[in-house]
Amino acid sequence: MRGSDRTHKSAIRAENERAILKAAEEIFAESGFRGATTGMIADRAGIPKANLHYYFPTKEALYRRVVEHIFNIWLDAANTFDESDDPVEALTAYISKKMDISREHPMGSKVWANEILHKAPVIQDYLETTLRDWTASRVAVIERWIADGKIAPVNPQYLLYMIWATTQHYADFNHQIDTLNGGRALGATQFEEAKQTVIGIILAGIGATSPALGGAVARTAPNGDATAPGR
Repeated sequence: MRGSDRTHKSAIRAENERAILKAAEEIFAESGFRGATTGMIADRAGIPKANLHYYFPTKEALYRRVVEHIFNIWLDAANTFDESDDPVEALTAYISKKMDISREHPMGSKVWANEILHKAPVIQDYLETTLRDWTASRVAVIERWIADGKIAPVNPQYLLYMIWATTQHYADFNHQIDTLNGGRALGATQFEEAKQTVIGIILAGIGATSPALGGAVARTAPNGDATAPGR
């Protein structure tokens, strides 16, 4: 097979997988694992059911891929903990990315939420291994910040739970937010204000300090602009 043929087939395969995963996110979010069928997903993706099973032999294999996809996006967002030892910088970037993910991948977040609400019948092993190990690594970073006096002595796990709950609310409950916003999705300016509000409240709540901010947390003005401490 010539190189150009292989490249063309690889591109087709990648495009088919993207279409299947997008459709699967939507169907699993709407119907749950039990209510969804591979036929429904194939119809939504616009491909024959046999083609879907060529890429994903079982519904469970496809479901796990969808769950792992959103989880890996969340994991990558927390790389900020390793990129900066400044909690203000690291948490600001992390919360900002988590908020953006909620806006860009609401269906993936809903699939995860539905799975957890049903006590993780399909991915419990994932929670007990990958999630547990990853959480322990983030907890270790937060504990170091506490030991260095950079943030208040809070329970690291509860801090993470708060960040997850708040940021993922904008995906899992976006219909409620839209309804309260006059039946419209938050605009870019509104979403940025929401993001800065969440960041400001969480940082202030843990007493985060940063040399970059003159040793104090920047507060957030009503219009979403950062203001110097004491203003």
